[in-house]
Amino acid sequence: MIGGLIVLLLIILFLPFFVKAVEHNLEYFLFIMGIIGVIISKQMSLDLFEHILKNHLLYYITFAVLIAGMLFFFFRNRINTMIELLTHRISIQFFVFVVIVILGLSSSFITAIIASLLLTEIMHHMPLDRNTKVKVIVLACFAIGFGAALTPVGEPLATITISKLKADFFYLARAVGLEIFITILLMAFLAALVVKKASKVDKDEFTESAESIKDVFLRAFKVFVFVFALELLGTAFKPLIDLYIIKLDAQILYWVNMISAIVDNATLAAAEISREMTDEQVRAIILGMIISGGMLIPGNIPNIISAGKFKIKSKEWARIGVPIGLVLMAVYFVLVFIIKL
Repeated sequence: MIGGLIVLLLIILFLPFFVKAVEHNLEYFLFIMGIIGVIISKQMSLDLFEHILKNHLLYYITFAVLIAGMLFFFFRNRINTMIELLTHRISIQFFVFVVIVILGLSSSFITAIIASLLLTEIMHHMPLDRNTKVKVIVLACFAIGFGAALTPVGEPLATITISKLKADFFYLARAVGLEIFITILLMAFLAALVVKKASKVDKDEFTESAESIKDVFLRAFKVFVFVFALELLGTAFKPLIDLYIIKLDAQILYWVNMISAIVDNATLAAAEISREMTDEQVRAIILGMIISGGMLIPGNIPNIISAGKFKIKSKEWARIGVPIGLVLMAVYFVLVFIIKL
């Protein structure tokens, strides 16, 4: 069983980079892998599907994406006019910097989902070439992923962590707040640099084909499938996590948790975090997970929403996300475990 799960993990990690059909249908691929996973781990049952379908988060995320998508669809002209006015009054790079900082910090209260939907809509109307937009989006999704971990409202990872530790609402803000704030500023600064170096694009060149109402519903359905797939994968890999991962030393666990780039980090948090852990261990686990979540498209819901909207390929995302993630992992490893800040 364990061998089969490890093989499945490798397939999920590498196949999207080499098979275009998989890359273009990532949500459905992950769903199929989730089904195979629960079969391998011998946890396939009607009770499992019933449990997932009773999860309110599944419907909240889906309807949030649908409602926000419909609002953006009907008010896109006004949004476009507002963005044009703002970018005429201030530089585009400063606008991008401010937007990422605001979305990163506010994601802990408006949720990472809403923040990413706002991001995609704003970027849709920005006078930038596609390559620049992709870079900015990846950086912004890192910022949103970090910011959402500040409070239990932002994302399931934070919710489960607070619940498992029986901690107060602002525990994570105290534990990793400084690192989160600095990283959000860093991502915003890097995005501003990317925009500054980008060549200006005329409106006729950057305007993308208008999204139809059908596209709005399809995106919401794909998000539903994606969240369902994460639940299946989390259940499938739980035996592997319980048997090997949770017994590791905190320093090793920090790096092993890079699997959250493809496995639901909320599942990892539920398995790993306990009240017996020190603050250092909790910080390491949380930082490792939220950094890794930005490295690949399946790592976080904002990634999948943004990648779907702009048709960002797995290789494109990885070329930007993996180097950034590895640098952040190395920096925070030194700060947490060696310097012990």
